[in-house]
Amino acid sequence: MVLEQLIFNGIIAGGIYALVAIGFSMTYGLLRFLNIAHGSLYVIGAYIAYLSFSNGVPIVGAFIVAVIGASLIGAAMNYSVFKPLRDRKSSSLILLLASLGIFIFVENFIIGAFGAEVKTIRTGPITQGIDVLGAIITQTQVIIIAVAFVTLFLVEVFLTKTKLGKAMRATADNKDVAQVIGIDVERITTYTFMLGSALAASAGVLIAIEQNLEPTMGLNAIIKGFTAGVVGGLGSVRGAVAGAFILG
Repeated sequence: MVLEQLIFNGIIAGGIYALVAIGFSMTYGLLRFLNIAHGSLYVIGAYIAYLSFSNGVPIVGAFIVAVIGASLIGAAMNYSVFKPLRDRKSSSLILLLASLGIFIFVENFIIGAFGAEVKTIRTGPITQGIDVLGAIITQTQVIIIAVAFVTLFLVEVFLTKTKLGKAMRATADNKDVAQVIGIDVERITTYTFMLGSALAASAGVLIAIEQNLEPTMGLNAIIKGFTAGVVGGLGSVRGAVAGAFILG
């Protein structure tokens, strides 16, 4: 029974880690730097959902608002901070330090706006878990697994079957060649930031529903997401997913 429980817990954790790791991997493959600010989108998503839910928005609506809001904030981060630095031909170290600055700013902004205490999103009464193959799993955990896997499937379809997804993969593989064949690299970079931010936000909301949320929760996301990316091979989306489940 212990083994079955650990396997289920690992699947849940792996699904959430994968959502964060994909964004890390895509950003690194495209721009060749560790975007620490990616962890701040994880926190932003959780707090947008908390704010929406606290104001009467159903949890599904709060999830959608959080994902859309975080994707727009990710695009704003790119245009306001990273694009000017890229235009100046800044090194990967400068981009890394800029992303660290964003992360610190967001964390302190959230502390100022919401306070440092732990917040909770309660979608209903606490219910007894159900027995699945010898493991106890709650209804909330079932939803988390389903949402994580559906999201990962949709991302896979988007990246492999759509014209925009293929352009994003081509740009990550070789920006120079992508430009030669007519791909707007700057536009693709923005879309990559938006997709990665949306995935990070969705992971943050799922964690907030399952556990709690606090301003410092982004650090754990950075560690787990980056580790999963390294295990699977930075720059590879499928590798990031595999690394996330291995880590989970």
